Amino acid sequence: MDKIIVKGLHFYAYHGVNPEEKEKGQPFIVDITAYADLTKPSKTDDLKDTVNYSKMSKTVRRVVEEAKYNLIEKLAGRICEEILAEYNGIDEVEVTVKKPRAPMSGDFDYVAVSLIRRR
Repeated sequence: MDKIIVKGLHFYAYHGVNPEEKEKGQPFIVDITAYADLTKPSKTDDLKDTVNYSKMSKTVRRVVEEAKYNLIEKLAGRICEEILAEYNGIDEVEVTVKKPRAPMSGDFDYVAVSLIRRR
């Protein structure tokens, strides 16, 4: 299956279990891999025949910034749901939500969850 990949979408949002996470916010990074048949757009070279990744990125921004969730699992699930609902050409989507400033001790780059959802 063909895929469209959007990596490293950066947002500032208010997700987390701790009250300060919902008050002060923190950065989140989202990666999207959308699986779709790209045969037609690879021949026609026409945007209307493919998934517009700019619009898809705006969908992700809306979901990340519109509500406050306790868990990044919930956030990733909502992103999957919205992408599948809004883009009929996508058969499967993988969403990774990274939380580089998760409130935990120790040295780390980020914590993350990855969800895969199919039509």
